Amino acid sequence: MQNKLGNPQNTIQIIQKYEFAFQKKFGQNFLIDTHVLDKIILAAGVTKDDCVLEIGPGIGTMTQYLAEAAGHVVAVEIDSNLIPILKETLADYDNVTVIHADILKTDINELTQKYNGGRPIKVVANLPYYITTPIIMGLFEGQVPIDNITVMVQKEVADRMQVGPGSKDYGALSLAVQYYAEPYIVANVPPNCFMPRPNVGSAVIRLTRHKNPPVSAQDPGLMFRLIRASFNQRRKTLQNGLNNSPEVPYTKEQIISAIESLGLSPSVRGEALNLEQFAALANYFTNIKE
Repeated sequence: MQNKLGNPQNTIQIIQKYEFAFQKKFGQNFLIDTHVLDKIILAAGVTKDDCVLEIGPGIGTMTQYLAEAAGHVVAVEIDSNLIPILKETLADYDNVTVIHADILKTDINELTQKYNGGRPIKVVANLPYYITTPIIMGLFEGQVPIDNITVMVQKEVADRMQVGPGSKDYGALSLAVQYYAEPYIVANVPPNCFMPRPNVGSAVIRLTRHKNPPVSAQDPGLMFRLIRASFNQRRKTLQNGLNNSPEVPYTKEQIISAIESLGLSPSVRGEALNLEQFAALANYFTNIKE
C-alpha cells in the first residue's frame, strides 16, 4: 500500500516526479490536510453502499479516502496532465473509475445510470471556485438523483448558500440552494491546508437534497426568474427590479397588485423576501395567466 497523499511530502513528491505545473485556468489547489479530508468523508456519510461522484480529483488525494469508504468512485477530471498521475496514485483501488472530461459538458444522469443504476449518488468535490455555482446549479436543475453534495468552496460562497433575508450575502444563490437542499457548513478551512495556498479562506459545505421542495411554487422556473430580477439590481425596489426585467412580462399594475397581495409595501426590496414569499409571488402571476 503506497503512502497516502494527504501527507504534504507525498504530494510534493508526486508533483515533482511528473513535473506537474498548476494551472490557474483550472483553479487547482490540492488539499494537504488529513483532518479536513476525514471531515469531508464523515460529513458526506460515505459508506460501502454508496456510489460517489468526485469532481476534479486533482492528483487523487481525496479520491484515495473516498475509495476506502465508498462502494464505487467515479472521478471526473478536466486536466489531461493529471490523468497519468491518477493512474499511479489510484493503482491500488479497483473501485475507482477516472473519466477525462469537463464536468460542465458531461451528462451526469447518464453516469449515474451507468455506474449506479440511476439510484441517488453522493457528490464530493474540492471545487474550482470560478465554476462552483454552475456546477452546483447544474446538478440540482438537471434533476440528477443526488443524496447530498459535500464540497469545498470559497468561504464567502458557503456563507451565501446558507444565509436568510436581510444579510448582505443573501441573494439568488441562497434561495436557489435552499429550494433544492438543506445547507450545513461543516468546517472552515484556512489557506495553509492547500498547495498552492489560495488567496481566500475556504469552507466545506454539505447540501442535503430535499425529498420535496420546502415551498410550493406552481412554476419554479418563473419563481427563479423573479428571484434573479429582484437581485440583479439590489439597490432598486422589488417593484422596479421586476418592472425593468425583460424576464418578467407583467405590467406595472400587475406587479404592484402581486406585491400588495403578500401584504408588503411597494417600496420593499427583493432582499427582504424569503423563499416562501417568492413562491407566493410566482403563484400570484401564474394564476393571473390562467
